[in-house]
Amino acid sequence: MTGAFRPEPRASRTARARRRRAAVSVLGAALAAVTLASGCGIRTTSVPVDAGAAPSRVPCKLPSADVTTRSPDSVAAPVYLVCASQLVTVDRPVPADASRSGALGAARALLDQVRQAPPESERRAGFSTAVPAELRVEPSRPGDPAGTLRLSSQPEDLSEEALAQLVCTYAENEALVTKGSVVLGGPGKYPPRGYLCTSQTKARPQDGTMPDVLDPG
Repeated sequence: MTGAFRPEPRASRTARARRRRAAVSVLGAALAAVTLASGCGIRTTSVPVDAGAAPSRVPCKLPSADVTTRSPDSVAAPVYLVCASQLVTVDRPVPADASRSGALGAARALLDQVRQAPPESERRAGFSTAVPAELRVEPSRPGDPAGTLRLSSQPEDLSEEALAQLVCTYAENEALVTKGSVVLGGPGKYPPRGYLCTSQTKARPQDGTMPDVLDPG
């Protein structure tokens, strides 16, 4: 007869009951997990947790396109800067006639570069300098050992990194090396000292482990 009630098949009722039981089980497990987390003092949140930026890698190397451009009247000279807690060289332009003006001229030209704030391309690569911008180099005095360079500050008053930068930069220029060391003095009456640039100096300039020769002769 049309419109007569027809009972649902037994198999359909059984399947629907199983689905209800499965849904109840999933809900119960979720509630239990929330209760357990609350009991352990764990605060649930729907806000993403910011774990901070990933550690950046400092290359300490300049792309060829970023190498400082020099004029025809200059030459490239290696200068030591600080990068990743060690000393690394970059090429900087110095006047071509600096070396022809003697050791003092070469020392001043190199000091101008090593104390100069790195340009943006070098800063992006992680380079910096610890040499004070006001530091100057002066001629030696009568009685000083051969090759002495007098700084406007006592060498030992500079930071370890600044002194290491300066000594290692000067050590790359033969005109500024005397018996294997760079002889530096200050404005005071203290005798000059001969400093060495070693692989340890370059690897850990902040340690102040740069050896010195007390009597450069």
